[in-house]
Amino acid sequence: MKAEFVVVGGGSGGCAVAGRLAEAGRDVVLLEAGPDYGPVDSGRWPAEFLDARAMPVTSHDWGYTADRWRFERARIIGGCSSHNGAIAAVGQRQEYDDWKVPGWSGNDVAPVFQRVLQRMRVRAYERTEAGPFHERCLQAAESLGWTIASDLCDLDAGDSFGLETVNVVGATRWNAAFAYLDPVRDRLRIVDEAIVATFDWGEHGVKVTVLRRGEPVTIEAGTLVLAAGAYGSPALLERSGIGNPAALVDAGVTCRKNLMGVGANLQDHPMVHADRAVGPQLQQWLDAAAATGFLPEEQTLGKFTSDLSADGRYDLHVFPVCASDQTSALHGKVHVEVAVLNPASRGSVHIASGDPEQQPKISHKYLSDRAGRDLQVLRRGVKVAEQLLSHPHLASVLGDRITDMHYDAAYYETVSHYYHPAGSCAMGDTFLSVVDERARVRGVPNVRIADASIMPFITRANTNLPTVMIGERVADFLLEDTAGR
Repeated sequence: MKAEFVVVGGGSGGCAVAGRLAEAGRDVVLLEAGPDYGPVDSGRWPAEFLDARAMPVTSHDWGYTADRWRFERARIIGGCSSHNGAIAAVGQRQEYDDWKVPGWSGNDVAPVFQRVLQRMRVRAYERTEAGPFHERCLQAAESLGWTIASDLCDLDAGDSFGLETVNVVGATRWNAAFAYLDPVRDRLRIVDEAIVATFDWGEHGVKVTVLRRGEPVTIEAGTLVLAAGAYGSPALLERSGIGNPAALVDAGVTCRKNLMGVGANLQDHPMVHADRAVGPQLQQWLDAAAATGFLPEEQTLGKFTSDLSADGRYDLHVFPVCASDQTSALHGKVHVEVAVLNPASRGSVHIASGDPEQQPKISHKYLSDRAGRDLQVLRRGVKVAEQLLSHPHLASVLGDRITDMHYDAAYYETVSHYYHPAGSCAMGDTFLSVVDERARVRGVPNVRIADASIMPFITRANTNLPTVMIGERVADFLLEDTAGR
């Protein structure tokens, strides 16, 4: 099989790249490790992936684990946009300036985000849609004097609490495959159930070795675009001999290209929660609302600036979560999740061997920064969460606190991930940069990366829309750089 472009990974970034290239009439093969269930109206999609009320994160999962954590990543067309909470957020304009990468400033990405918002069918929840728990959260926030706004998709917005902006159409999670692949399925070759083992590169193209249902297949490409995510893209580079020589030696792989930053700079938003038991009256309201219509677990979210914010910009997400479904882990309790948006801690991800089926070694090192800033910012966020939960509008329908967060040990014991790995193939021009400003892998011709791994610093937002934006931006570069072919 041959193609002008081969895109590895049918997630948020990969769908955007492949869809945009196919729209432009280019010859594209999209490789996805999981199943492709077809367009949104195919009738083949498992119901849990269409239902935006909850996250089916244990279905079609890659199975990444480390220590006590399970790092859910979707192995399905659409990637994590097919199973996430559908929170649509873009971050803050200056944070893209902070990347200090030409072509990626806040002003550069703003028009790209406008395209993304349209494609992903983003809207804000209406007040009439707020479930009984989230309505009381809004009432409490208003009473506390917090700014009320649904501004997660405003690059210039500051602190606020309000109903979320979401990529939800009716009750359907509008994933990146629906947005970018469905319009061009007749012009695009999608190969599902395909694990990319390695690739070989040269001045005139790339050869990709794929295992499809256990059988090896070779695909030749003019340009290879990696969009396998913050765990998958560095792993594929390393299996192909690109990375830190010490990490490659440990995995038994011969180093062909020394790129020290591959697998380094791994980031996520560390998250803890404040909680309460659900009172009997609230449970009745939740059950009644769930029986009559659409009741998402997540509907409200706050952005807050701690007194430790060095730049005066918001550095916390504080967001309530509540479920009526008795099968949910949240049944009978509510959480107000708290996440640090600009963490100082850094981790790594590296392969354990050259076997594409073996899980990589993931080490996020949450709360490991020497100054202890991440821990202290989380403490500030929990105070905000407790303010909300203790307000009479909520306290009157809630029970006792379940988790005691008064001790540092509780933070280390309960810290979790926010489903937002990023940064492991960082973009820039330092000795640890893996890709340049046009997402080209340094010193490796005809290979680019288009996913959250290229973020030098993680966005102050859920990473789905920023990753789609990266896919759009890389597609722009590819079309510009190959114009006239």
